[in-house]
Amino acid sequence: MSTLPPCPKCNSEYTYQDGAQLICPECAYEWPADASAETASDEKVIKDSVGNVLQDGDTITVIKDLKVKGSSLVVKVGTKVKNIRLVDGDHDIDCKIDGIGAMKLKSEFVRKV
Repeated sequence: MSTLPPCPKCNSEYTYQDGAQLICPECAYEWPADASAETASDEKVIKDSVGNVLQDGDTITVIKDLKVKGSSLVVKVGTKVKNIRLVDGDHDIDCKIDGIGAMKLKSEFVRKV
């Protein structure tokens, strides 16, 4: 009997192998059979528009004019934003922009400085 690792998502011990994938029948999570324990973690890596990994506290630059919803303000290209905070969701950067205030940005419209 082979010992398969438990599901990294729900810790179920009833995992099974299907080709090169391991599958959990309880939560339907699938992951590669040869993956190490590090890649199976739930930690999400957020990257900027050119592929640099972003972290809390980084300084970024806006690469596209962004209209502020519900306002006539625009965040211009080249605007520097200091001390960002990464959050879960569609807009994955939480920050404060001078002259505008608190904002949520998508990582695809910024570049790490």
